[in-house]
Amino acid sequence: MDDLQPPSAMKILVIRLSSIGDIVLTTPVVRAIKNQVENVELHFLTKKANEKIVAPNPYIDKVHLYDPEDPKTVIKELVAENFDAVVDLHNNHRSRQVTRKLQCPVFRYNKVTGRRNICVMLKLNLLPDTHVVDRYFDAVSTLNVHNDHKGLDFFIPEGADFDEDDLPMVFEDGFVVIVLAGAHATKRIPASKVVEIGSILHKPIMLLGAKDVYEVGEEIVSQLGDRAFNGCGKYSLYQSCSILKQADCVVTGDTGLMHIAAAFQKPTAVLWGSTIPEFGMYPYMPGHRELFRNFEVCPLHCRPCSKLGRKSCPHKHFKCMNKISAPEVADWVNKF
Repeated sequence: MDDLQPPSAMKILVIRLSSIGDIVLTTPVVRAIKNQVENVELHFLTKKANEKIVAPNPYIDKVHLYDPEDPKTVIKELVAENFDAVVDLHNNHRSRQVTRKLQCPVFRYNKVTGRRNICVMLKLNLLPDTHVVDRYFDAVSTLNVHNDHKGLDFFIPEGADFDEDDLPMVFEDGFVVIVLAGAHATKRIPASKVVEIGSILHKPIMLLGAKDVYEVGEEIVSQLGDRAFNGCGKYSLYQSCSILKQADCVVTGDTGLMHIAAAFQKPTAVLWGSTIPEFGMYPYMPGHRELFRNFEVCPLHCRPCSKLGRKSCPHKHFKCMNKISAPEVADWVNKF
């Protein structure tokens, strides 16, 4: 009798080009494909700037890097892979440029772009009451891949984490991370609000963000003194995420670090500015709804004013952030 041959591997490409938070939100789908599709070889396409988010993921067999200035190079590389299926979790003109060249079935997620536009322009909420992760899973249902409800993943490579012994001594008994980062100004917590919240918190504060918010961090530290430490621009992405993992609680706007905090199942207070949770991008922690709370000003006639955020408040008052109750946020955080 001839030896039985193992089934040939099914080769699948997942596409999500940006950004940090959106890529983290694809991790349940990546894990489910790897665990539920027999003998699958799983590839992932993203921008080079996001390589560190994807590369350590043990469920991904190969990472491909997209260069907006030279898309033809990676497309040629992808064509040579001869994929059996593509899961497009970005669904924009760039991802479609890629999929047009790949001769295989393509499964795309529904961005509900029209409904989001109506919500922003007319303030009429016709959005589905579903998290974006669930919409991602709708895209792979034809592959018989289903949500395992185990939440998000974020992997820090061995040796790239932050040694807790290097934290300030005042953090020995725990601390709160307040995230100052944000790709758009109208999604960032104002310095005055951070000071207001920080003055009520029981634990000291680590401020996290990139170099572009370092001066904001210094302004906050100047008012809170030893209660706050400015870590903005001082740590690598992995180190910042490691600090996040060690925190007792996280206060953040609608940012990528919000989703990484959710991956670590950290109690998280989210302050919403120009965007809204109804877009489906709130912390994803199945079975642990008590671990996060959304803080927002409702109703507010000018909100949401954008799908992604703005450089500044178009009405100059920034009420969506400024009117959030600092005592209410601090009281919730202090419970943890």
